[in-house]
Amino acid sequence: MAFFQQPPVTPEELEAAKPLAIPPEKVLEFDEREWYERAYRGDAPQLTFRAIAMGTGLGFFLSFTNVYIGLKTGWFLGVALTACILSYAIWSFLRTVGVAKTDMTILENNCMQSTASSAGYATGNVVVSAIPALLLLTVTDENRKGVQLAWPVLGLWVLCLATFGVVLAIPMKRNLINREKLKFPSGTAAAVTLQGLYSKGDEAMKKARALLYAALFAGLVPLVKDLDILKVKKGAIVVGREALISQGSNVFNWLPAPGAAGKHYKWSDWNVKIDHGVVLLAAGAIIGLRVTLWMVLGGIFVAVFLGPMALETKWASPAAVEAAAHARVVAVKLLGVKAYNTGMADALVAVKMSGAASKPQSAWKEIGVWLGAPLLVASGLVQLAAQWRTIVRALSGLFGGRGKAKSEGAPDDDKKTAYREPGERDGDAKPAAKVRPEDVEVPTKWFVFGLLGSGTAIVVVAATFFDIPPHFGVLAVGMTFVLALVAARATGESDITPGGAMGKIMQLTYGVLIPQSSTANLMTASITSGAGLATADLLNDLKSGYLLGANPRRQFIAQAMGIVTGTIATTLGYFLLVPDATVLTGTPATDDMPAKDATFPAPGAQQWLAVAKLFRSGMRNMHPMAQQCVKAGLVLGAVLALLEATVPKNRKKWIPSPTGLGLGMILPFFSPFSMFIGALLGEIATRASKAWAERYVVPLAAGVIAGESIIGVIVAGVNNFVLN
Repeated sequence: MAFFQQPPVTPEELEAAKPLAIPPEKVLEFDEREWYERAYRGDAPQLTFRAIAMGTGLGFFLSFTNVYIGLKTGWFLGVALTACILSYAIWSFLRTVGVAKTDMTILENNCMQSTASSAGYATGNVVVSAIPALLLLTVTDENRKGVQLAWPVLGLWVLCLATFGVVLAIPMKRNLINREKLKFPSGTAAAVTLQGLYSKGDEAMKKARALLYAALFAGLVPLVKDLDILKVKKGAIVVGREALISQGSNVFNWLPAPGAAGKHYKWSDWNVKIDHGVVLLAAGAIIGLRVTLWMVLGGIFVAVFLGPMALETKWASPAAVEAAAHARVVAVKLLGVKAYNTGMADALVAVKMSGAASKPQSAWKEIGVWLGAPLLVASGLVQLAAQWRTIVRALSGLFGGRGKAKSEGAPDDDKKTAYREPGERDGDAKPAAKVRPEDVEVPTKWFVFGLLGSGTAIVVVAATFFDIPPHFGVLAVGMTFVLALVAARATGESDITPGGAMGKIMQLTYGVLIPQSSTANLMTASITSGAGLATADLLNDLKSGYLLGANPRRQFIAQAMGIVTGTIATTLGYFLLVPDATVLTGTPATDDMPAKDATFPAPGAQQWLAVAKLFRSGMRNMHPMAQQCVKAGLVLGAVLALLEATVPKNRKKWIPSPTGLGLGMILPFFSPFSMFIGALLGEIATRASKAWAERYVVPLAAGVIAGESIIGVIVAGVNNFVLN
């Protein structure tokens, strides 16, 4: 098999490369034999250099958008549909101006979106969760910037995890897609979108223009909000820089706000303000009204009730009491018993008393996280447990159960090509009558060598740079294989990849095995989460190709090639956006500069960090209020998840969203508020004109996210390496 194929040039080749007349919805119903006979396109060009180049370029920039939005909101958004629309529009423009000689075919565009999705989605999860959590672990009062992981180590880790995840998909593909015909809704949507682009070109161009205009508008926002172009002077001395406009507006400060500990505060002190960015509006429009509404309610609960209580509830940890007792002894030795009688040593104990939160601005990450993160962990694990049938089917397929019991009619050597219905076509590049799946599917030896190579690399890197003993590294790799299988099936059945829940299972496991090592806790969890998402992403892409008649082996190569691009872009984007921990924590006010909110709250990292700290320090050393929040969050998350799993679908909208409620508590309020406004605007548009909303809301939102994110990364680089 030649590595790259030649794109079609002659009229006959172009005619043969046209889309199937069989719609993807109908191909969904084919068994494996029928797919090979009626849908498989044989050697029709798909893995061409131009397809990979387009996917590489789009994936590089789209990976920036996911790192940016992931650090802002904790969500990681699929990029396949955006890449499909952009690729079609860009190539149509190149054809119009004469740069491109022929149209890019539907199978080439499918390969393109595999490369783009691999680069833009499958490689970035670790840098919005485990890696920033690892950085936050190193923050101290003396070093507020923390200690960053070296960039070669991060790049190597991302590369290993993504490769491992892609390799794990090889033995799952034929069983989950060909035989059991799981829907993989995102993959099906990508196939339907591509089919629509090639049958309704004018509508595709309208969507592309909407996306482009939205991106151009949103790209202006970081230039005025984030680019530190103005000098801040104290007298004649430049003491800092700031942007043309502030990060947000304190429009609610005229209203009375909650006070605490005898002090009066403004709403802006509790982060109740309007963010000047537009990316969160767009994210909210995609996520929807139910989740974002409960995010806002969770944020209000922290600002109005939980935060003020946390400021007033004073406590000294056992470690602080022991330190004060030691100070009491030292004072007596140095100054005599009189020092104790004057109450000087008792004053030392009082100094070490602290609230569950130190100030209103940080209540969300000091006390909100102890209610929100356990809520998210419990709901994720219960939702996973509620899919026990999925888990049983996944494991039975792994160990030779129903998934292996029946081949469902794979082509044999005697079976000739079946008839074609009138008007249906495979294209002129028809497959041979005798098609052997082993000549088309990804070879098993690729899985064996890939698993040995990437698995060994993960164990070595984990032992060398993260001090994870090799036997624990091997255990993590083995557990990831099983958990990725469960995640893949869950994605195929529900379109939800439980990467977070899988990571929490690993955190709980290693919290018991190595409780003293927060690094091991975080990085072993990143193996499962990162690899599981990469596995599910490839299977979604392979499902899209399956519905369009693509060659899975060539599509696997396209996916694998995107990993390298994604690793480079993800690593670069992370270090540009997060030069140190202050962008994750915010900075306090100084004599020269006002306080600055966290640019990237990184809620995913906050969840992981909370679990790692819990196992490292133990409940005993936590503030009593935080302990109660952990218990309440676990119970509330489990109850809400059970309700979601058991109530009828038409009543589910009345159940509080555990995801929304939990995230609202671990984000500064302005983030969920902006997302809620975006979701509300999307809902208004849908009610005003459902057809218009279905056509334009997602392209407009995707354009806004791409525009602000890509320019935001560039602005961050200019700020960090040029202006500051």
